[in-house]
Amino acid sequence: MKKIMAILITSLLVSLPIFLQGCTTAVIVGGAAAGAGAAHDRRTMGAMVEDQSIEMKAGSKISSDDELNERTHTNITSYNSIVLITGEAPTQDMRSRLEQLVREVPKVRRVHNEVTIASPSAFGSRSSDTWITTKVKTSLFNVKGIDHFDPTRVKVITENGIVFLMGLVSHEEASAVVATASRVGGVQRIVKVFEYID
Repeated sequence: MKKIMAILITSLLVSLPIFLQGCTTAVIVGGAAAGAGAAHDRRTMGAMVEDQSIEMKAGSKISSDDELNERTHTNITSYNSIVLITGEAPTQDMRSRLEQLVREVPKVRRVHNEVTIASPSAFGSRSSDTWITTKVKTSLFNVKGIDHFDPTRVKVITENGIVFLMGLVSHEEASAVVATASRVGGVQRIVKVFEYID
């Protein structure tokens, strides 16, 4: 029960910027709340701090570009210096500029650009995504077939019903996590952005 409460609180802290934003673009820093999982994380403490720094620097770069700040909705998530960009941009040029700005951040090892060409999503869609993320995180406490699986080692990001999974996991853990997450209501598709330890 304590683990479930920790995940719900972490999800609330991460999603709080969504509820506080105005009509302009939100750059949401996905890892700002390290949460209760830090003690079990496979990343070093230095890597965790670096990920938060990457997210803040990338967010700052995007916010300082007036056009991107006004016309796109972007989420930046860094895990072990691998960065996932999700959200919406109205043109391919803006999508490419987002990626370029993120690539310029020091210590970024790889960028996965999953930004779709579309107008920024509505508040209702983002709220639904937050709820899906919470349900997926909770479902990972019931992963079958792996002894002592620690669900806090998997980062879950949802954009328009598409669930992105990040973390340092074994292939067996990845398969079990995907199978569990795919059964959660509202999940349209799952994209693995894992780094494998075996």
